[in-house]
Amino acid sequence: MTSTRYALFATLISDGQKVTDGVLAVDGDRIAFAGNKDDFLARSDAQDFEVRELDAGATIIPGLVDLHCHGAMGTDFSAPDHSSITTALEFLHGAGTTTLLASLVTAEPGSMVDAAEILAEFAESGAIAGIHSEGPFLSEARCGAQDPRYLQLPDPEFATELVAASRGQLRTMTYAPELEGSDELIEQLVSQGVVPSLGHTNATASVTAESLRFAREQLRSAGVDGFTERPTVTHLFNGMPPLHHREPGPVAACLEEAANRNAFVELISDGVHLSPDTVRLVYRLVGADNVLLVSDSMAATGLADGQYTLGPQQVNVVDAQARLASDNSLAGGTSTLLQVLQHTVAAGVPLVQAVNSATSIPASLIGLADEVGSLHYGFAADVLILDENLQLVQTIRKGQYL
Repeated sequence: MTSTRYALFATLISDGQKVTDGVLAVDGDRIAFAGNKDDFLARSDAQDFEVRELDAGATIIPGLVDLHCHGAMGTDFSAPDHSSITTALEFLHGAGTTTLLASLVTAEPGSMVDAAEILAEFAESGAIAGIHSEGPFLSEARCGAQDPRYLQLPDPEFATELVAASRGQLRTMTYAPELEGSDELIEQLVSQGVVPSLGHTNATASVTAESLRFAREQLRSAGVDGFTERPTVTHLFNGMPPLHHREPGPVAACLEEAANRNAFVELISDGVHLSPDTVRLVYRLVGADNVLLVSDSMAATGLADGQYTLGPQQVNVVDAQARLASDNSLAGGTSTLLQVLQHTVAAGVPLVQAVNSATSIPASLIGLADEVGSLHYGFAADVLILDENLQLVQTIRKGQYL
């Protein structure tokens, strides 16, 4: 396969649409054509593309975009070294996550800064799309796998230090809206190009809704080209009190604000964090264009059960479920984003909708809507070839077979 110009004939799924008799053509590291077979064959240069045969029933989708990923293959992005990051990224890219944010967890401030400095190098090289910081400005009552020893109230000085260490590569930060200083934190993050992501919170419904609306207004007024106008919600349902009929809490507010297009909600649809019924319900309530599928994957992803770390915390993985050794709380996921996509479809969500939530929607949130996440002319040739059972046949990143 020496040619840099090749064509793949298969069903195409992108941006909520399905082309059953489609062609994807690649020229170097870019998509040269994506559309109907007849339209491609009518091109004057169609014969210049090497035809690469695919099995019947093959489907091509954009490479997946994961905005919440803590590691894989024994690598914890919160305590990284260069070689281990490379190993993790090779696995994740090959498994279909061609674009991702590397997520930090709450830890000793110096450790978070050190990790951000290392990850910034990989973002600058294009190996990752940036950094997500899950904390440290989170609720102790809903800390989950976040180490409560290092949680703190919003601190402008530390936020500035973390942004500086990231060298402009910090894309999102999870915060709890009930903490004193959260509004000022939102203003600071937006002014520095960071999307606020509400989560790990014990807030009331009204506080949650007010915070999401405030964040939305800050993002709108920022007016940065390609910058999202909506905040996100970090793994809806997880890290927050359950919905109750007399005190609906943050879940109800997040659902309503997402339905009103004031926020995006993350779902860890891995068969562990959420019931399939819950996943299907959220899609019906808020619509696929407001859902971000994420893996929340940690160091055990791609490996067997055993003992691992998530930041400063010890984690036991049994039957592919990651839980803190200290109190058995869920501590991230062990599924790839493709496996999350498969679980989402198995839950009853239409494939075209699930694909959107794992490709074009997250790409738009981090300002890459014109680069990845869709099958369009000129976009990066990041694509997945799936069989009729949605199993991965081949990952292509920047036109190269992985």
